[in-house]
Amino acid sequence: MASPCTGSSCLTLFALVAALFAVFCVTRPVSPRLVGLTVVSGLLLLWLRSLRQRDAGTGRRVCALVLGDIGRSPRMQYHCLSLSRHGYEVTFVGFLDSKPHQDVLREDKIRIVPIAEVKGVRVGPKLLTYVTKVIVQCLQLCSVLLRMELHSHILLQNPPGLPTIAVAWLVCVLRGSRLIIDWHNYGYTIMALSHGQRHPVVRLAKWYEHFFGPLATHNLCVTNAMKDDLQKNWGIKATTLYDRPASIFRETPLKLQHELFVRLANTYPQFQHRSSEDVEVEAENSIFSVRDLTDVSVTLRKERPALLVSSTSWTEDEDFSVLLKALEEYEGFIKDGASLPSLVCAITGKGPQKEHYKKLIDSLNLEHVKICTPWLEAEDYPVLLGSADLGVCLHMSSSGLDLPMKVVDMFGCCLPVCAIKFDCLHELVKDKENGLIFTDSQELAEQLKSLLSEFPSSAGRLDSFRREINISIMNFRRSTPN
Repeated sequence: MASPCTGSSCLTLFALVAALFAVFCVTRPVSPRLVGLTVVSGLLLLWLRSLRQRDAGTGRRVCALVLGDIGRSPRMQYHCLSLSRHGYEVTFVGFLDSKPHQDVLREDKIRIVPIAEVKGVRVGPKLLTYVTKVIVQCLQLCSVLLRMELHSHILLQNPPGLPTIAVAWLVCVLRGSRLIIDWHNYGYTIMALSHGQRHPVVRLAKWYEHFFGPLATHNLCVTNAMKDDLQKNWGIKATTLYDRPASIFRETPLKLQHELFVRLANTYPQFQHRSSEDVEVEAENSIFSVRDLTDVSVTLRKERPALLVSSTSWTEDEDFSVLLKALEEYEGFIKDGASLPSLVCAITGKGPQKEHYKKLIDSLNLEHVKICTPWLEAEDYPVLLGSADLGVCLHMSSSGLDLPMKVVDMFGCCLPVCAIKFDCLHELVKDKENGLIFTDSQELAEQLKSLLSEFPSSAGRLDSFRREINISIMNFRRSTPN
């Protein structure tokens, strides 16, 4: 990226222009238009100088920018925490729809600057709404980024990259900062899920990313497959930075499991234990666990259901009908006489398609499988993963080049995973080593049947996968400084 002149050279240039203008004024008449143009040019140069005014702390300041919900951007939260722990002052810019993790909120070196989500004009064609939304977002981001103190780098999450890449690049040019793009995926491939590859907006978004992406000073990406694609098709040299589970993602102690189950039972009947009033009056119950109130000991029920967990943003790149069909088949196995446990399936998250799938779930008539869709606070989500028996991932990469963060978190909790197949999934999920890979609902149903056939025995395949995951996680955490 070309760097514009420094503040001192701008002043020198302005002084030279002023001197030449003064000589010009002495030798011949000057029009008011020329005077006005010279004054405006001088003011612009002075403004540029003020934008680029560095101080002793500039080199240790970074702006992390997400045109999305900060609370639902775990990788960017981890970037901010890592930077702050290495002595950087971090300004975290994004939507504040859901609460970020407590570690982010408690860190003195991280300052959150919330921005409002722009809706655009609500009348007329959709294209007009989209165009006005982009224009207002450009003005909003320019205003926020240019009024902040000077940062040495802007770290940008892509996607979404329209219009953030162009705006962040322009701000870096004006202020002398460096732009780092963290490629989580390609924005145009996500848009293509809704509009199709040949839609004009999708083609414009693809051109936009191809044009502005290479202007960044540095690039990060989430897989080696994406690194190779960026180099081959975009001319971008990127560094692969695999997602790793944060320290909060661990197996959950039994006492904390029970406390979460009881809290969830207050809202979701799927977690409630139903018993007659004269039984277990001296106990605190959930469908999975029981606490003896006389000695406060907690035990798991022998006849408990298995806890199946999935998480999602309820977007087009995850087809949850695959899971629902597999659960219907699992129900059929039990009704046909298979010795399998009942299931409680908790699907966490929120997003545009949640209501659509809730209607599908409500239409199911399942006796041995119960499904709920809770929204969990950031602190409760890792506790739920660390309490579950099996995770399911339905993330279908729109580009085939990114990996699901949810599986990384599940592995951090030593939770085995069944994940739907796509091109580079093998960089994370090793089939039959730390989980299973499926292609359709029937294969997933057979995997559930196989993995849960010995539940809750500790001699089955689930525990074999847990041991393999635990070894990998322990090796990673030993090699990673605190």
